[in-house]
Amino acid sequence: MTEQVFVLGGAQTDFAVHWTRTSDEPLRAMLADAVTTALADADVAAADVGTAHVGNLAAELFTGQAHLGALLTTLDPAWSALPTSRHEAACASGSVAVLAATAEIEAGRYDVALVTGVELMRNVGGRQAADHLGCAAWVGREEFPDGLPWPTLFERIAEEVDERDGLDRDHLRRIAEINRENARANPLAQTRGWTDVVTAADDAANPPVVGRMRAADCGRITDGAAAVVLAGRRYAQEWSRRTGRTPAVIRGWGHRTGSLGLQDKLDASRGAAYLFPHLRTAITEAYGRAGIAGPEELDAIELHDCFTITEYVALEHLGIPAARAIDDGRIARGGALPVNPSGGLIGAGHPVGATGVRMLHDAARQVTGRAGETQVEGAETVATLNIGGSAATVVSLVVGTVAG
Repeated sequence: MTEQVFVLGGAQTDFAVHWTRTSDEPLRAMLADAVTTALADADVAAADVGTAHVGNLAAELFTGQAHLGALLTTLDPAWSALPTSRHEAACASGSVAVLAATAEIEAGRYDVALVTGVELMRNVGGRQAADHLGCAAWVGREEFPDGLPWPTLFERIAEEVDERDGLDRDHLRRIAEINRENARANPLAQTRGWTDVVTAADDAANPPVVGRMRAADCGRITDGAAAVVLAGRRYAQEWSRRTGRTPAVIRGWGHRTGSLGLQDKLDASRGAAYLFPHLRTAITEAYGRAGIAGPEELDAIELHDCFTITEYVALEHLGIPAARAIDDGRIARGGALPVNPSGGLIGAGHPVGATGVRMLHDAARQVTGRAGETQVEGAETVATLNIGGSAATVVSLVVGTVAG
């Protein structure tokens, strides 16, 4: 039998903080903040951690610093010889780091694993940040005349959805509105205190970026880190007896990767039931491993909304009719299936390498009743969906409570 993997605790930094203004070593400072707080939240000693994994996209470009696994070991004397590694899968880097850690626990190599994700992106101007982030597209093959790789690619996805099935701009507007509303209840969300107009079609209040993508449709440049502490059954049982707490458990997972280029993926799915068949496969694999039939057995979802169209497409691939779910209110806070109670990437923020870890942390908080003001009442099963690049690398997790 495969070893189950439990989530004992976790943390994220305040995604509103501009870390270059607060620290001379912002990358290390973010890691220290998230990791130290996660260990305290989990009530786990640093010496108990047997292995660690770091998710990050582009620290080399933004800071000149690589080898982040070794940087992590500088945070505690107990980690002077800790086995670590760094994982890159565009915006899905954090989730891939999670999968690597779970595999080590499942194999019985270690009892406890630390997973953290981090990204520093506000230390450069917006145009330079956009250029750096373009490294996750197909460099040399995909061109961006406006110098904005990701708004351009996701506008192309919106065009494709419109051509195939039709797309109502008001549905994208409502997605932005819901995520920003949710973020107001999240004390660590990047936009929690923002008062800008997020849904207007006014060019001054909500300016166009590329095509139908306006400012409110786009996730913003964010600094931040997140961390979770994972454990196998034996350690988790001893931990439960010691702390009196019940951990969350990762019930299922799915992981697939399509072509690096967007047009390759769109061409390959002509005539298919789904725009991105590999994305649907990752989700159904997560459902199957978790022993659930589909979204009707979920209580909440933390999904990738780097753009409003990303959430729209994600809903469809999760088996949820996006337009209908938006219209009937089921995905809003207080609805039948709340989506992104944290505020998601648009509301809470998107420090690229940290996002997948943050999603798992929030899902675990939900199912253990520790999500504070963002808590979905009675949540027992929560899915995550983390997307890297133009829906190239995709990872879905199903997180639940521990029975028995």
